[in-house]
Amino acid sequence: MRKDSLRIAVVGLRFGAEFVPIYQQHPDVSEVVLCDSDSERLRVTADRFNVHRTFGNLDDLLSSPAIDAVHLLTPFLLHAEQSVKVLQAGKHCASAVCMGSTLNELYDIVTTQRASRLNYMMMETVVYSREFLYVSDLYRRGELGELTFLRGIYFQDVEGYPDYWKSVPPMHYATHAVAPLLCLANTRATHVNCLGSGILSDRLIQPGGNPFRLQTALLRLANSTAAAEVTRSWFETARPYVEGFNVYGTRQSFEWNQLWNEKPLLFTLGDEPRPFGGRPVDITRAEIPDYADRLPESLRTFTQYDTDGAHGGSHPHLVHEFVRSIVEERKPAIDAVTAANWTAPGICAHQSALRDGETVTIPNFA
Repeated sequence: MRKDSLRIAVVGLRFGAEFVPIYQQHPDVSEVVLCDSDSERLRVTADRFNVHRTFGNLDDLLSSPAIDAVHLLTPFLLHAEQSVKVLQAGKHCASAVCMGSTLNELYDIVTTQRASRLNYMMMETVVYSREFLYVSDLYRRGELGELTFLRGIYFQDVEGYPDYWKSVPPMHYATHAVAPLLCLANTRATHVNCLGSGILSDRLIQPGGNPFRLQTALLRLANSTAAAEVTRSWFETARPYVEGFNVYGTRQSFEWNQLWNEKPLLFTLGDEPRPFGGRPVDITRAEIPDYADRLPESLRTFTQYDTDGAHGGSHPHLVHEFVRSIVEERKPAIDAVTAANWTAPGICAHQSALRDGETVTIPNFA
């Protein structure tokens, strides 16, 4: 594929509008097309970014041969069905998290991607955040030592969001907490035990829906002696929004900051025990680089667009990886198999919680 020739469609403009200027500034993208079922939002966004081609629904967009790839930023429960449609229409697909909400949906996407031989990428933000890139560098250089324990945390109060969220189990939307653990350890989760904690108030419980305020899970990892724990909450839990991770190693450990205006903590274990026992631990606030230098110059300013938000400068890195994977005719870093292996632990965790913590085997999509 010739450089600077990709035509990308951004679908879903409530959150997706943030990605439009990034694609427009990417050196391998020649055109950005917009799609949204809200005609006013579509018009306003097109005017804002001077976009000339727009579509009011996904089916019309997919019937156009003059579009190479689609980035889905639509509601979560639509992702799986729409991803399959995009791939079957002969277009590369990027999708916001999560990949799907059932194991069958994950299998459908993996099977469709293999048959199409097109690229699918789940756009998981945390593994391209400044913090994750920093910890990955520490681990790759051996500064963390061997991994002892991994913890993922994701608290978000979604009262006032669309009603369908009341039925979504917290663990069905867990990749922000699961993915950094599995990505850092370069592995997959094989088994999960999960407990529901706290029961939703009557006003929030939906017929046949999720009953839990919070879910917490223990994961066994393939080819690793380390275990992982993931905690997710949607409702009725007094804690500010956070999506992050902690990593504990034999030499150093990293703990996500408690509040957004703080810096993360880095612990370094001393070499020799103190006279009264126990090795000393040095405590510092980690200085996290921006990592904009890993991007084309035209995209570097976009790492600062969400400095006070949850996504840690990840958006331009995600766009760049998706676009370059197409241009270079290779798998993206978060391909269909990886995305399924990062999404399935949460789905299986909810199954375990409904069975009072029973061990559930997590399928391998490779």
